[in-house]
Amino acid sequence: MTYEVDVLIIGAGISGIGAAVHLQQYCPQLSFKILERRQNIGGTWDLFRYPGIRSDSDMSTLSYQFYPWLKDQTLADGQSIQKYLYDVVEHYKLLDKISFGQQVVAANYSTQHKCWQLKTQNSQQQDEVWKARFIISCTGYYNYDQGYLPKFPKQQDFQGAIAHPQQWSSDIEYQGKNIIVIGSGATAVTLVPALVKGGAKQVTMLQRSPGYVVSVSAYDKTYQYLRQHLPAKWAYCWVRGRNIVLQRAVYSLARKAPQLTKRLLLKAVEQELRGKVDMQHFTPQYAPWDQRLCAVPDGDLFRVLRNGQAQICTDQIDYFTASGIRLKSGQHLDADLIVAATGLQIQLLGGLRLTVDDKPVDLAEKMLYQGTLLSDVPNFALMIGYSNASWTLKVDIAADYICRLLNYMQKHGYREVMPMTDVAQRLSETVMGALSAGYLQRAAEHMPKQGRRLPWKISHNYLLDKFVLKYAGFRDKNLKFGR
Repeated sequence: MTYEVDVLIIGAGISGIGAAVHLQQYCPQLSFKILERRQNIGGTWDLFRYPGIRSDSDMSTLSYQFYPWLKDQTLADGQSIQKYLYDVVEHYKLLDKISFGQQVVAANYSTQHKCWQLKTQNSQQQDEVWKARFIISCTGYYNYDQGYLPKFPKQQDFQGAIAHPQQWSSDIEYQGKNIIVIGSGATAVTLVPALVKGGAKQVTMLQRSPGYVVSVSAYDKTYQYLRQHLPAKWAYCWVRGRNIVLQRAVYSLARKAPQLTKRLLLKAVEQELRGKVDMQHFTPQYAPWDQRLCAVPDGDLFRVLRNGQAQICTDQIDYFTASGIRLKSGQHLDADLIVAATGLQIQLLGGLRLTVDDKPVDLAEKMLYQGTLLSDVPNFALMIGYSNASWTLKVDIAADYICRLLNYMQKHGYREVMPMTDVAQRLSETVMGALSAGYLQRAAEHMPKQGRRLPWKISHNYLLDKFVLKYAGFRDKNLKFGR
């Protein structure tokens, strides 16, 4: 069967739902549909089910500006975020705009017909064809089918269970067991206290090297106070604005004064540990914000370590044994269950084959115009959020920019827009910025590249982007329009 709409959104997660609301509000003359490969909305928040799954960004900025998060939670659990997204879909009556069970296999743009043709496979494994003038890819940046799981020496010798958080299922039993969590990122620092709370006998966080961990209040006391004196939306706006400025200030301080920032962060950790845990486990070798900071609500990770309910070990794996892991130091860690919180595998566009006139598109050779439009590819937008702030902040302003562009094209009778790559502007750095996280480094050769300056430079600065995208014009030598 063949279906046809003006705009196709790929993915019904935070980005896709946000883009859909903007289209509905600001481009009512255009028909659109969301193609979602899963049977549910939510993307990340529907996929991940491991114990303690929660946001690592504050909810005032992770929520949409057009649909405020009117609760006092700072970091929300995955179930609450999923419920919030359901409320958005219900409020804006988007459910009939979503086609579930649609795996987009390939997308080809015909320059002759000024149209995209997408091949999809539905939940019954039947092929379908969708046609659209414009595509907005909202598939996130990682492979939904499989996380990154390195092959450990003698892994097959381990007689217990090995799990990756991305494939966590309800039949994984961890109560009363000795557990090793391999990793030091956001997933690991979330899992450790959650497994303790869930009844694990002993939890060991095994990290190759330390990361920066900061404690944040689980509930926003400022919001609680303002709610006693102001309407909920006013309180939300105040807290959201404060958090946006604070996020940027911390990041800027870290880049301009890394040693000072490091001292401040480590001093806060030292106060949390109260001499019960060696600071070596929380003293990274890299500068703050070379990788994302890990936030823990009310210091829950530090609390279980202080109390001896969990332990942390900084060492390298030598090999797996039948009963656990032998470390390079010679120490042996016993385990019934090993959770490999070893990261994600980068995959843009959900793995679909992207072509223009049947010629493959190499993402590694592309850049993003205004952080949104894929260079040399007609009528194609790619939603990429911030690496140093909440993902949704970029979604709101990028979706608004796309709607302005579509209305401009409609007004002037254009059927096609394509940013023309300025090769002299292209750098080797990727669109995700200068973060040194392993999952980004592993995929650098497959990702679009950063530019030297606007409109090709990705600033990862919400305050700047909000101004630039709001007032950016479309009469630009870098943009090629066609009727």
